[in-house]
Amino acid sequence: MERIEKIEKIAKKRGFVFLSSEIYGGISGIYDLGYLGFLLKKKLIEYWREFFVRSEDNIFEVETSLIMTEKVFEASGHLKGFVDPITKCKKCGSAFRADQLIEEKTGMFVEGFDKDILTKILREKNVTCPKCNGELEDVKIFNLMFSTSIGPLAETKGYLRPETAQGIFVNFKNILVSTRAKLPFGVAQVGKSFRNEISPRQWLIRLREFTQAEIEFFINPEEKEYEKLKEYENVKIRILSREMQKSGGKEEEMTIREALEREIIPSEYMAYFIAKEQLFYESLGIPKEAIRFRQMLPEETPHYSKGNVDMEILFDFGWKEVVGNAYRGDYDLKRHAEYSKTDFSYVLENGRKIVPHVIEPSFGIERTIYAILLYSFIEDKERGWDWFNFNPKIAPISVCVFPLLNKKQMVEKAFEVFKLVRRNFDAMFDKSGSIGKRYARADEIGVPYCITIDHQTFEDNSVTIRDRNTTKQERVKIEELIEKLNKLLNLRSN
Repeated sequence: MERIEKIEKIAKKRGFVFLSSEIYGGISGIYDLGYLGFLLKKKLIEYWREFFVRSEDNIFEVETSLIMTEKVFEASGHLKGFVDPITKCKKCGSAFRADQLIEEKTGMFVEGFDKDILTKILREKNVTCPKCNGELEDVKIFNLMFSTSIGPLAETKGYLRPETAQGIFVNFKNILVSTRAKLPFGVAQVGKSFRNEISPRQWLIRLREFTQAEIEFFINPEEKEYEKLKEYENVKIRILSREMQKSGGKEEEMTIREALEREIIPSEYMAYFIAKEQLFYESLGIPKEAIRFRQMLPEETPHYSKGNVDMEILFDFGWKEVVGNAYRGDYDLKRHAEYSKTDFSYVLENGRKIVPHVIEPSFGIERTIYAILLYSFIEDKERGWDWFNFNPKIAPISVCVFPLLNKKQMVEKAFEVFKLVRRNFDAMFDKSGSIGKRYARADEIGVPYCITIDHQTFEDNSVTIRDRNTTKQERVKIEELIEKLNKLLNLRSN
C-alpha cells in the first residue's frame, strides 16, 4: 500500500477526515472533519494566529460574511476573471480542467494560457479523455464561483466568497476608523472560501470548500524599507526564479536579503512574511528540502499584481502551492472605491492622501494539514506500528491517561488524574487492552505524552510520563504534573 493510502486510511479510521455525505455517495472536493481532525485544525489555526498575528503589534483580526452581493465581485473582477478552462469528453461527458489535463499528459506547463491555445494543444498533442479515451470538446471558460439568491423573492444575487480577502477590502474604511491603525498595518482573517472546482482531486488539495488564513497588509508604497525585516533577512530559503524556470534549472538556496537584491521578491514587506512562512512550516515538521518559493511566471501573475511568490511543498504527487504571496498593489481598494463611490484613501501625517498598497500572504489550511500528515507519518518497523510525529503544539490529543491494569482501584485513580489533566489539555482516557496496545493506539494518532498510573502511584503519589518520540519514561508527582506537561507541550518542537 502506498504511503498516502495508509495515511488516508488511518485518517478515516481514527476520525481525522471523512468524505462529506458519504452515505449518499459523497461530494467530490468536500470533506468533513472528525473529532481528531477538528482538534488538529483548531490547534493549527491557533498556532498560526500565535505565529503571525499575536506576535505582531499591528495586525488586527476580523470575520466577514461568507455570502456577498454580486456588486462586490463585479468590482473585484471575479465575475469576469475568476475562471478556469474546461473541456468535456464527447463520448462519456466527463469534464476536466484543460490546462491540468495537458500538463498531466504532456508535461507542458500551460496555466494561464488562452482557451484557443489550449484547444490547439489538445489537438496537436492528441490529448484524449483519461476515462474512456474519447475525443475532447473545444476548451471553454468556466466561472468557479457558487451563486445564490438572497431574500424570499430572490431579489438580490449573491455569491459564496471565493476568497476571504474581499470582505477585508470592502470593510477597509470601517476597520481604519475603528482601530485607528497607522500604516503599515495588517488585517487577518481565518475562514471558509468556496470554489466550484471542475475536477476536485488529490484528497485535501483541490477542494470546493476550504479554509484560508489570510493577511492583507496595508503599506505606504513610498516606504520601501521595513524595519522588522532585519530580524529575518538572513533566513535561508530555497527559491525558483522565473529565469530558472525558463531555462529548466532548479531552485537555489539564498538568504531573504539576497532574494530581495536579485528582485525575485518584490518587496521587503513580502520578504518579511516569506521568512516567517519558512520558519513556521519547518516548525510543523516539513523538511527544508520539501519547501520552496516559486516566483510566478508573467502569464500566471494577475495583471494588477506587482509580483507573486508562491510557497510550495513537495507532496507525494509533486510540488503544490500551499501559501500564495501576492503584491496586490492598490487594485482592490481603488476598484471598490470606484464602484461603491466610497473614499478609501489614507491620510498621511503631512495631510497628503494616498491609497495604500497591499501585501497578501494567503495560507491554505487543508493543504497544510495534508502536508503535516504526510511528513509527520512514521512507518516504524522497529515498534511494529505506524505513528504521527506531530509537533506537540498542534497534536489533536495532547495527553493520554492509562491505568496500568484494568483493576477498580487503579482505574478510579487514573480517572481522577484524567479529570485533572482534561481541565488543562485535550486528553483521552483508555483502559482497554494491554498497555502496549494502548501506547500503539496513542502513537497512531500522534499523542505526544502518555501518563500511566501504576502500583507505585499509591506509594508516593507519582505517575510515569512516556515520551512518544523516544518511548522513554520519567516519574512525576501528581501535584507537579500540570506544570511539567505545560513545559513539555509548549517548549518542544519536532
